[in-house]
Amino acid sequence: MSDNPVADKDWEEAEFRARALAELPERLSPSAVERAMHQLNVSRSTLFRLVKQFREDGRTSALLRNTRGPKPGMHPLDPAVEEIVFRHFTGFYATRRKPTRTRFWREVAADCRAQGLTPPSIRRLDRWLEGRDQAKLMSRREGKDKAERRHLATPGGLAASHPLEIAQIDHTKADVTVVDPVTRRPLGRPTLTVAIDVNTRMIMGFHLSLEPPSLLAVALCLTHAVMDKSHWLTARGISADWSAQGIPNAIYVDNGAEFHAAAFERACSEYQIDLRHRPPGTPRYGGHIERLIGTMMGAIHLLPGSHFSNVFERGDLDAEAEAVMTLDELETWLALEITGSYHARVHSALETTPAAAWAARVNEARLRMPADLRQFLVDFLPSERRVLQRDGLHLFHIRYWSDGLRWLMGRESRKFTLKYDPRDLSRIFVLTDEGIIEARPADLTRPAITLWEHRAARRSLREAGRRSVDEELIFRTIEAQRELIDTAVRQTKATRRHQARRAHLAPLLMIDVTPDAAARDTLPAPEGEGSPFLSHPGFKVEEWYDDD
Repeated sequence: MSDNPVADKDWEEAEFRARALAELPERLSPSAVERAMHQLNVSRSTLFRLVKQFREDGRTSALLRNTRGPKPGMHPLDPAVEEIVFRHFTGFYATRRKPTRTRFWREVAADCRAQGLTPPSIRRLDRWLEGRDQAKLMSRREGKDKAERRHLATPGGLAASHPLEIAQIDHTKADVTVVDPVTRRPLGRPTLTVAIDVNTRMIMGFHLSLEPPSLLAVALCLTHAVMDKSHWLTARGISADWSAQGIPNAIYVDNGAEFHAAAFERACSEYQIDLRHRPPGTPRYGGHIERLIGTMMGAIHLLPGSHFSNVFERGDLDAEAEAVMTLDELETWLALEITGSYHARVHSALETTPAAAWAARVNEARLRMPADLRQFLVDFLPSERRVLQRDGLHLFHIRYWSDGLRWLMGRESRKFTLKYDPRDLSRIFVLTDEGIIEARPADLTRPAITLWEHRAARRSLREAGRRSVDEELIFRTIEAQRELIDTAVRQTKATRRHQARRAHLAPLLMIDVTPDAAARDTLPAPEGEGSPFLSHPGFKVEEWYDDD
């Protein structure tokens, strides 16, 4: 029993009520009701309420006096005044304008006086506000995210018992401007796509791009995450170890369109990856990846060209004027930051370093590696469905052909899945029952173009009033646009970004999909090699060049 005399008194009263109510018959008679009302000194309605509470709960504590409601000395507002208060509360105070309580009181007082009513004091209004649901009030005034961080109980959390059980993937706009590798003029802020292993907090892989979040970025990040990164690190002159690799059992993502793409869902199913989406409007379910991104951005803020997190931190610093790093240089810097700093620091949740946690626990996981890394990457690329016609496959108003398609002619008229890399439409990948067939434009004189160039050309043709679009016209338009860009004297940022999109179409090194250098040297170059397969700053390792 409590030492508080008031609490003891309340409990004794509850015990007295319980004894009296326990003596009442199951079917209440008028005489029994009158006797109990007199015994407990309560009204008829209060008696029936107490009987209902006691019989439903069966415990003495159910009969304790209800302390909710007006406090001692606090009288309810006049109904007419409360109507004014509530109207200003919902339409003025509980809004994103976040007026002060004093301003709220002034609005209420003005309306009360206008109607000849006595306005409540500001202290009385404060007590009225304290009786509101504070979580809902903060949500309406400051947003759902802040309200949940303050008021929402989150017992437990997302946990993984071993490495590769759960990975999280997300995108963010990096808080730094990158520059053109030749002119060293600013291009803009790149998009960082990153994957983390929840159990060990190891960064599985990442991808940098000048484009918005896309399925291609996810495909390249995932491929980087599952692959052996030793050759990738060597190509960048990094001697550190990055042991994280393997296909995760589950991937947790947000509700971005790229994560709901049919191609992504099908590829996850292909590799027995359980795809999970966060409930809409609940960023707390992505806590691990959000904290990682915050950590990475904190490191990036030390770089010249950083935009910082907000205008107050940035002050009058001109980030673009300070920018010095190219996309490739930023990628290498991030790899060093990950392998030499983040993986080597003690993580507060692990009480050890992510690298040590991975080394100690990786034997607990079933390490699954893609049998064919090239196939893995292709499976996650964007896709379209097309029927094989007598003259080939038509995609983006370009006709593609391969001798391998000849054997599919005359079979049932069904649609084939075509995979493509938006940065290089000089080849597509046709998924068949026998495997992948690589197809190229039927006109082999066509230059390599990007999907962005293709869309820009079509947009220009539509603006010029051309409704019917053919392949020849598209390529002529793209060549004309390239000439304008290449000869422009004063380059805008948009133009420089456009040139950066095309930069990979020059003969570059390709993705390293071989286990070691010796095995790579024994592989023949792909037949009819034209432009590099899926070359980009993250995968320029394998030495396959143009024959030209």
